Amino acid sequence: MEKIFVLDTNVLLHDPMALSAFQEHRVVIPMTVLEELDHIKDRRDKDVSREARIAINAIDKILFNASPKAIQEGVPIPSARNNDLNGSLAIFPDQLINHDTGAPYLDGSEHQANDNRIINVALYLQLKAPEAYVCLVTKDINMRLKAKGSGLENVEDYRKDRVLEDIQYMAKGYEHLAGTLWESVDKVDTLREGSQTIHVLNRELLPKAHINQFVYDDNDFVGMVRSLDEHKLELLDLSRDQLMHQRMWGLSPRNFEQAMAFFLIAQSHIDMTVMTGPAGSGKTLIALAYGLHAILEEKRYDKMIVARSTPPMAEDIGFLPGTEEEKMAPWLAAFEDNLEVLHGSDESPYSSIEYVKDKANIQFKSLNFMRGRSFNNAYIVIDEAQSLTQFQLKSIITRVGVNSKIVVLGNLAQIDNKYISPLTSGLTYLVEKCKNFEHAGIMHVNGIERSRLAAFAEENL
Repeated sequence: MEKIFVLDTNVLLHDPMALSAFQEHRVVIPMTVLEELDHIKDRRDKDVSREARIAINAIDKILFNASPKAIQEGVPIPSARNNDLNGSLAIFPDQLINHDTGAPYLDGSEHQANDNRIINVALYLQLKAPEAYVCLVTKDINMRLKAKGSGLENVEDYRKDRVLEDIQYMAKGYEHLAGTLWESVDKVDTLREGSQTIHVLNRELLPKAHINQFVYDDNDFVGMVRSLDEHKLELLDLSRDQLMHQRMWGLSPRNFEQAMAFFLIAQSHIDMTVMTGPAGSGKTLIALAYGLHAILEEKRYDKMIVARSTPPMAEDIGFLPGTEEEKMAPWLAAFEDNLEVLHGSDESPYSSIEYVKDKANIQFKSLNFMRGRSFNNAYIVIDEAQSLTQFQLKSIITRVGVNSKIVVLGNLAQIDNKYISPLTSGLTYLVEKCKNFEHAGIMHVNGIERSRLAAFAEENL
């Protein structure tokens, strides 16, 4: 069966290279989508306008040499897999659809939404090619409802960026074993490396384990996967009591997940730590405490770069007077709050905070202005990363230079990007893609430690 996929504008903005994701099938882009991309490419919204330009260039690369007739009928899309099953790309002149045929078209007049015209293209193709599988692909939930309600048989979300089918299967960075680990172990080799104890086990005991993952049981055993291959894995033996008594910049863990996060973030071989978890679980506080400890006590880094994703962050930070740091201050007040927690008991908290900010060289940055830069000898914290796409996160992480560490924080329950869900968030993508990288660590910090009211709100409201 021939498959025809009609793409909405938001698909190309979400993944500018989406054209290559439909394999041997036919991809149709309505003229209205090109018009929307044309308007978006000149916006002050730097991230979205950049993705619109990339999408336009990708379309032009395929169609630039084709005749007008070929463009309307379909031009082969070059295949990255070097096979003969190339798909095709066509531009559909939706302004030519005749609305007087009695077909169930939506009002496509210039006073109506562009969504209607895009839906009409799919309805037209479904009417003209009843034997084909015609599908509208859009990330707009309301548009999917309108298309279904208008009689379109097949409507889908864009799924190529999904790394999971259900968010409950996202890696947490630890695995709890019921009972005792050693009850299921037939053979173990135990090694001593200085003060460290290493257990070498059969990989079949923990088939889903990944590098730098914690493993603990009900009998107070705690280990971290140090290395693994197809046949065996090495567990670094840790003391639960010592984990709970760690201390960084006057801060100690209040629960076991925080204790594991303390240990993970402090490992020198880990260049990126991703911490997820509900509001009030202590993610930002842990990241800040370790950063101050590493910069001021260990002298490991020269500066701390702090950035945060907010709804207006995709737009310019404006022309109001003040430095970039002063303009960013309202969005990064959470870090000021956490500094107050760390230094609230000082004799002069305000003076202590200002001293620490200056001594640790804490710099507040807009995500828009991190592209093109290279951060060397820096400790970088990206907060509220759940609303970023995988491409935005990639553009930030590729800025990390020599002798630097990046900590990415996010809560998938607080996504404020209308085209992103927990399954398609860049944070979810990052967790799943980096969990097998030996220089990355993942930790889901559970438990609300902010207050009893915050815990109640997270669980019940």
